[in-house]
Amino acid sequence: MRYKGEERMSRRTKLFLAFVVIVAAGYGASRLFSFSQGIPSEFQDARLRGALISQNIVNLSNDSRTSIEKISELDKKGKFSEALAITLDATKQSEAIRNQAVALADEIGAMTKALSGIQSFEARQAALESIASRLALLNKLISYSNYLSELLQALEGRFKGVPGSAKQVAVLVNQINAEVQAINTFNGQAGQAMDRFDAIVKQ
Repeated sequence: MRYKGEERMSRRTKLFLAFVVIVAAGYGASRLFSFSQGIPSEFQDARLRGALISQNIVNLSNDSRTSIEKISELDKKGKFSEALAITLDATKQSEAIRNQAVALADEIGAMTKALSGIQSFEARQAALESIASRLALLNKLISYSNYLSELLQALEGRFKGVPGSAKQVAVLVNQINAEVQAINTFNGQAGQAMDRFDAIVKQ
């Protein structure tokens, strides 16, 4: 059996809880509004898509490291035909990476166009740093692709017994690994710049 006082207390408690929920929801909405205020939706959308594409590029290029190491081992053992076959596969994979690069370039272009709509100067500078790092990543990706094509030619030379091709293979393997490392580095720098961007616009 419930007393009237208890019913009133229960009703008051429910009303108070409902009020708390409404206030909390309103606060959350205001925070969300202040976060998005002054930042074009085009920039935010392109930024998110660009980050996903960049990470995909990083993953694909990192996967190629295993193939490059195996190619180097096979080359040292004189198993040129096997090394050549793996290089052909790696070259095909680089085509997928190039397609990702084209998509990333589009998102970078969209971010750049939307920069003028960002009200905060500091946030705009952080966004520019991120864009610069993404562009540097693309440049390294081009070098990576070119070195991979040269590696394929060098291995074909090894298979045919062309003098000096052994040294060329070793140099190209090191250069490819260096480009993959640079791709990782620039992707990390782009992410750090966007973290600063978020911290600035949330103030």
